[in-house]
Amino acid sequence: MRSKQKALFLAACVSFAAMQPLSAFAVSVSDVQHLMKALTVQTDPIAADDYNGDGKINAIDLSLMKQDLLSAAADTGEQKAQTVTDIVGSTKLIGRTLTKDGVTWLVQSGSASECTVTGTKASVTIAGDGCVYSDAKYRPRYGVYVDGKLVKDVVMDEPEQTVELFSGTTQRTATVKVIHLSESNNGAVGVKSFDVTSSAAKPVKPTAKKDLTIEFIGDSITCAYGVEADSQYVNFETATENFTLSYAYLTAQLLDADYSAVSYSGFGIVSGYSNDGTKNTDSLVPPVYEQVGKLSDYAVEWDFAAHPSDVIVLNLGTNDDSYATKELETRGAEYQKGYVSFLKQIRKNNPDAAIVCTLGIMGCQELYPYIEAAVAEVGDPKISCYESPTHNIQRDGIGADWHPSPKTHELNSYLLADKICTAIGKEYSKIGLDLAADGEYGSEIDKDTGANAWPYYADWNKSLNINISAKGTSPESITAYVRGLNLPAGGYELTFTVQASAGAEIPYALRSTKDPAKIYHSGTFKMGADKDTLTETLTLKAAAQDAEIVFLIGELQQSVTFSDVALYKRS
Repeated sequence: MRSKQKALFLAACVSFAAMQPLSAFAVSVSDVQHLMKALTVQTDPIAADDYNGDGKINAIDLSLMKQDLLSAAADTGEQKAQTVTDIVGSTKLIGRTLTKDGVTWLVQSGSASECTVTGTKASVTIAGDGCVYSDAKYRPRYGVYVDGKLVKDVVMDEPEQTVELFSGTTQRTATVKVIHLSESNNGAVGVKSFDVTSSAAKPVKPTAKKDLTIEFIGDSITCAYGVEADSQYVNFETATENFTLSYAYLTAQLLDADYSAVSYSGFGIVSGYSNDGTKNTDSLVPPVYEQVGKLSDYAVEWDFAAHPSDVIVLNLGTNDDSYATKELETRGAEYQKGYVSFLKQIRKNNPDAAIVCTLGIMGCQELYPYIEAAVAEVGDPKISCYESPTHNIQRDGIGADWHPSPKTHELNSYLLADKICTAIGKEYSKIGLDLAADGEYGSEIDKDTGANAWPYYADWNKSLNINISAKGTSPESITAYVRGLNLPAGGYELTFTVQASAGAEIPYALRSTKDPAKIYHSGTFKMGADKDTLTETLTLKAAAQDAEIVFLIGELQQSVTFSDVALYKRS
């Protein structure tokens, strides 16, 4: 565009803006200015420059921005009742969706329709599929958010519902999200139309696309099965399944990413869940991965090229484990072979994505080495793996049928966000991570002081027991430690549980391993009961390399057990 034309165009945009408050429409003059600089290589493009969300930044985006500004300029202030049925063109679709017969179906867990709505009054009409006639425990659940606040949470029990978004006498612009909270095994919810009383020519507009998109492939854990249940003895129902509490959704929030999920409770790679160890081939993800959903109404091909992902997270194997552990050596190899095949299928459909593989939130650690072997066999430098920590039921709670609690999902989201950043070469703040999780547990006994003890470390629950038969001359005579901690500066939460005699006093410290005189934080924990937990905050003004959490127990003569030792970064 010639400079004179560019100046005239920007001047026209300014005049349009002067005629209409910016809050009444999604695009602004600054948006246009940034896009023009990006097109003329004066600045780097951003996600908002892709105005139509087609994955390309070009003159079409500029033209659409201009049209919207022109539409805004046509706003005369007259309030008119308008019905918007073009959900695909008017909202940002998140996750796997399918539009047919005038309804845009939100099929998978977390699939959503997000937009800005401008007007004095607005509502959205939601459609239900045949699953609304299922047993009450198995009907689809959805939520509606307005400006981040949940205004409707419904287990769908009728074919159509209208939800009021807002109403008043003053025109406003609100961000609206309709999201499928349950899983695709139990049907979908559809967005049919928005009814808005507005003076804006285009009252419903898509929100901006994020710079990062993550796809999560998983089973009931990814679906957030039973996350809102009161106990592990509650059985499945969609009313306790809430994707916004899943590690997947929370990870996307932490990284300010768009997301997509392909998740089915009970499904696996070579076998779905099996009560008796026989292979369950009816519940496999690979055969349905390339479809919008498994149910016949949604079993249509998914367009990967139109919906590229930057990162794929593969979290499958918990259900395979119920089959594989019956003959682990043979069936583990079968799982590995199936995993390799699925990785190749994922790569075929996502040629440029980083792939992060994990397993372990509900145990099944015996299968993790086969994932490592599968990743090594494929030999793709953009595929990595890590073992998720098994949920700590006593500390963090439990959901329906022994599924993860909200706290477990939250803790895993911090860890996964860090792993994703490593995979794509992005720095992560470490906020929320337990930086003691990979520490080395052990003890030291100075027998020259007369101290004697028998330490025992249980790897399965990371507990360290020290049975002291003879005390020493000082607290330092016997120490228990968690070593090898590399800590960036910032605020932390230190927590640990001790089992010892009530009233026992246990000095502890966070200090340098190489120079024990260099102490970053210290205290004395007085046991209020024979099993007690300490939680406190501390601040490191500078990074601490090769640090340790140490317990000084040389003046005790009893059995002492340390467990749930954690150091969470909070700021």
